[in-house]
Amino acid sequence: MEQRFPHLLFLCHRIPYPPDKGDKVRSYRWLQELLQHFHVHLGAFIDDPADWAHVAQLRERCASSLFLPLARNGATFRSMSGFLSGTALTIPYYRDARMRRWALACRVSHGIEHVLVFSSAMAQYAENSSWSTVRRVIDFVDVDSDKWRQYAHRKRGPAALIFRREAKRLAEAEARLAHVFDASLFVSEHEADLFRSGVGDVGERVKAIRNGVDTSYFDASTEHVSPYPVSSEPVVFTGVMDYWTNIDAVLWFVREVWPRVKAIRPRALFVIVGAKPTREVLRLGGEDIRVTGRVADVRPYLQHAAAVVAPMRIARGVQNKVLEGMAMGRPVVLTSKALEGIAAVPGRDLLVADEPAAYARAVVAVLSGCAPNQGPAARRLVEAHYGWAESAEKMVALIFGEH
Repeated sequence: MEQRFPHLLFLCHRIPYPPDKGDKVRSYRWLQELLQHFHVHLGAFIDDPADWAHVAQLRERCASSLFLPLARNGATFRSMSGFLSGTALTIPYYRDARMRRWALACRVSHGIEHVLVFSSAMAQYAENSSWSTVRRVIDFVDVDSDKWRQYAHRKRGPAALIFRREAKRLAEAEARLAHVFDASLFVSEHEADLFRSGVGDVGERVKAIRNGVDTSYFDASTEHVSPYPVSSEPVVFTGVMDYWTNIDAVLWFVREVWPRVKAIRPRALFVIVGAKPTREVLRLGGEDIRVTGRVADVRPYLQHAAAVVAPMRIARGVQNKVLEGMAMGRPVVLTSKALEGIAAVPGRDLLVADEPAAYARAVVAVLSGCAPNQGPAARRLVEAHYGWAESAEKMVALIFGEH
């Protein structure tokens, strides 16, 4: 007898494939697991034209789907309505009547029993009381309101005021959603604890389900051709390069840390690997700094790097770039911000520094072979504690209301 799968609505602010950036890695893993237990109805926005190439294969696997383009200029214009309504600007940024109609039609036509919302901005499509009989879970991933608060501290003038407002309004929305949804997920206990402190009597509904890393894919035992000049000492940063926290990280590293490294290790080469580099990032390129843009496979850049760096000054949640570097068995040098949510031991599994001089010393120590080799320990840690299977099982159990 054929097994009856319940119907689930999965709403994502960004198409959950390919898993080529932090949030898409997590949403992709959730989708992979959900398809084993539910008839999945997937609604998502597409903000990168290249991602339209992947729509067909997702449609084949889902019971139904809706993919809508998200043009930055139009979405930014819509977000301005938040000033009039008093809401967070993020919410109207992702507002679309077609998504709302489709979600409601799915509920009526398919008898939706469960909803998983990925990111607070998508909750608007399953938030009102007409959805109250459906079990609803929201994966906030990070405490986004606190990220905006951090942005505000790094900005001046009107930008600081807007970011401070967004932090306040988004925190209000997050707290409201925590009371509406049956469970709220975060990527680490650190994020969950921060969120619980602001939501009062529904703190027991807040759960942490950690990110993982595909250790069979990110495995240094598979040899890749080096993309670096033979005589160089490559230091690599990976991440989507139109994301402000990544931009801030590489700018700080290049301005404050890199000259100190080069003064001692003249053969050092800094390589910024990631799609959509902004003009500000592209201008960093030169003889000893390379900006690759999108690459087909990030693993060769990690495998043959002398050091992987994550000099984040603004961060929330778990940095996938750190887990991937660790999985590839490379020495990782990061800030304490980038370490949050990762149960690694500084000095054993990786190196941590926050001030420019200390960060430069750590990178130089790795390049000169004077630092302990954290690579094997880092690999063992991610193998033992950062696989995806356990996290995916917890997520599905929570959707079914089993814990």
